[in-house]
Amino acid sequence: MILFYTAIFLFILLCAVLCLVILVQESKSLGLGASFGGDAGDSLFGTSTAAVLKKFTAYLVGAFMITCILLSIWSASIGESRIHEIPEAIEEFQE
Repeated sequence: MILFYTAIFLFILLCAVLCLVILVQESKSLGLGASFGGDAGDSLFGTSTAAVLKKFTAYLVGAFMITCILLSIWSASIGESRIHEIPEAIEEFQE
């Protein structure tokens, strides 16, 4: 169970990083990226900032989708195993 909750924590952390990376990207109107003091001339990652952030965002989205699918399958199997435990517990209680 500790591994499951660790995976959920990492998933939430991945969601937060993905949100920040999307918000920092430069849009046509400069969006939130301009509010951090950057303009079209400034670049944190060099001259091709847009390309680096787009690739990083694509990798994060891929990791997000994979972890989302894995966590949904994992939580379904946990719920299914607990459903099978309930009738056994009722039978033990009735005896």
